[in-house]
Amino acid sequence: MIHFPDISPEIASFSLFGLDLHIRWYGFLYVLSFVLAYFLYRPLLRKKGIELERDKYESAIFYVMLGVILGGRLGYVLFYNFLYYLAHPLAIFAVWEGGMSFHGGALGVIVAGILFCRKNKLSFFALADPAMPIVAIGLALGRLGNFINAELWGKITTLPWGVVFPGAGGLPRHPTQIYEMLLEGLLLGIVSYLILRKNLKAGLGFWTFIGGYGLVRFLIEFVRVPDELSFYQDFGFILGFMSIGQFLSLLMIIASGIGIWFLYRKKA
Repeated sequence: MIHFPDISPEIASFSLFGLDLHIRWYGFLYVLSFVLAYFLYRPLLRKKGIELERDKYESAIFYVMLGVILGGRLGYVLFYNFLYYLAHPLAIFAVWEGGMSFHGGALGVIVAGILFCRKNKLSFFALADPAMPIVAIGLALGRLGNFINAELWGKITTLPWGVVFPGAGGLPRHPTQIYEMLLEGLLLGIVSYLILRKNLKAGLGFWTFIGGYGLVRFLIEFVRVPDELSFYQDFGFILGFMSIGQFLSLLMIIASGIGIWFLYRKKA
C-alpha cells in the first residue's frame, strides 16, 4: 500500500483588504485547462483545415468556458442533489462549497457549441472533433486536482497500489482519481488525437470520446465510493446497483452508439 503524499491542497494563502484568500491546486488546474485550450485548440482546428478569425476563435473559447461552468454547476444541482437545492435555492450560487458535474459540464459545452456554430454557420462536428483531445487534458488535470484534495477516493482494496487517504479510515483504497486521470485523460486523449490525425468522418472523434468516457466512468464507479447524497438514502441505487454517475454514463454510451450509427447510416 501507498501512504498519501504530504501535499497541501493550497498553493498559497494571503490577506487582501482584510479578506483571507487562498489559491488552491484544484482551482489553478481548472484555470490552466482553459489556458491550454486557448493555445492548443487553434493548431488542432488547422488539422481539419479550419481557420477561424480571432474574434470568432475567442468567442468559441468563451462559449465553451461558459458551458463548462454553468453546465457543470446546474448539472450537479439537477442530477445529484435536486431536492436539497430545491429547499435551499440560494445554495446554488455557493460554488465555493464545491459541487460540479462532468455530465452537466459536457451537456453545457454541447449546447454552447451548437449555439455558437448556428450563430456563425459552422459545422458542430467539425469543431467538436479537434476539441476532444483538449477535453481529455482538462479531465486529466481535474482528476489530478481531486487527488491532491484527497477526495473522490475508492473503496477499500488489498492491491499493492492502494492509497491510504487522510480521513478515509486509515485503510488503503483504490486511487480512483488516478484511474480516471489515466483512462479518461491520457487514454481517451490519445485515441481522440489519433482519430483526428486519420481525418475520419466528422463526428467520429466526438462520439467516440462520449462513449469512451461513459464506459470508463461506468466501470470505475464500481470501485469508487459514491457521493454522500440524500438521494441514495431516500430512493436507493438506480435499478438496485447503479449510482447516478453510472446511470448518466450509461446514457452517454447509448447516445454514442446511436450517434455513430447515424454518422455511417448517413454516409451509406
